[in-house]
Amino acid sequence: MRRLIMAAASIAALVLAGPARAQSPIVIKFSHVVAPNTPKGQAALKFKELAERYTDGKVKVEVYPNSQLYKDKEELEALQLGAVQMLAPSNSKFGPIGVREFEVFDLPYILPELKTLRKVTDGPLGAKLLKLLEPKGMTGLAYWDNGFKQMSANRKLVSPADYKGLKIRIQSSKVLEAQFRTLGSIPQVMAFSEVYQALQTGVVDGQENTWSNIYTQKMHEVQKYITNSNHGYIGYVVVVNKKFWDGLPADLRAECDKAMKEATAYGNSQSAQENEDALAEIKKTGKTTLHYLNNDERKA
Repeated sequence: MRRLIMAAASIAALVLAGPARAQSPIVIKFSHVVAPNTPKGQAALKFKELAERYTDGKVKVEVYPNSQLYKDKEELEALQLGAVQMLAPSNSKFGPIGVREFEVFDLPYILPELKTLRKVTDGPLGAKLLKLLEPKGMTGLAYWDNGFKQMSANRKLVSPADYKGLKIRIQSSKVLEAQFRTLGSIPQVMAFSEVYQALQTGVVDGQENTWSNIYTQKMHEVQKYITNSNHGYIGYVVVVNKKFWDGLPADLRAECDKAMKEATAYGNSQSAQENEDALAEIKKTGKTTLHYLNNDERKA
């Protein structure tokens, strides 16, 4: 896979360096792993719309959803090598490349509501975290919401004892791994695009995700129970290849930055509603049983 990524990066570099650059639009390949009708998918499309409009077509944004180009385990390397220019990985993905500070977002129940989260991401701490990405060859542009996570399994999950022995798919995060080992589960790191089949075939017994991800990936069709736990948060950091970003003409970079700020405001304003809509659709299917944790169950 690394050879393929490097080959793609070489082709991209030749295209950008060619004599037709002045006439042809500058292309931003924006790769992500979720469906278009999710908070991240909608924000990416909004960025495309605005960036192309504000630059009068001098910048073209190609959005590749649903892991069309790279799985979530591969995409950061692709960005660093220049095979793609822009991504929006979840916070968990930065730990394995040496920026473990982002894994603080994986701690359970640390963020009780989005207002608290916004104070972190929009403040000095959020800016400091983005700066940590620069030595890795990427520039952090924005924080995007997905939402709060729910638990699903083929066993009803109410008390900590219910998790014992279950194989739970997680993102690559030491915090998440420790969390589920503490519950007696067997955490399994797995690419997002592989989760549905793994649940369907019993490779894993359960997973954690937002309502929008559960619905758009049809995970509710292969899980008997979903617990409305809101136990953790999934958010994204929009990153761009630093060399590419720094090499953009200043006027185009300013317009793209403006487009990103507006796309961020749009996407974050839509995320809660999209998760509510996804929950409503899951209820309509009747294919899974929902359980809402009460205060005592949550404290346990």
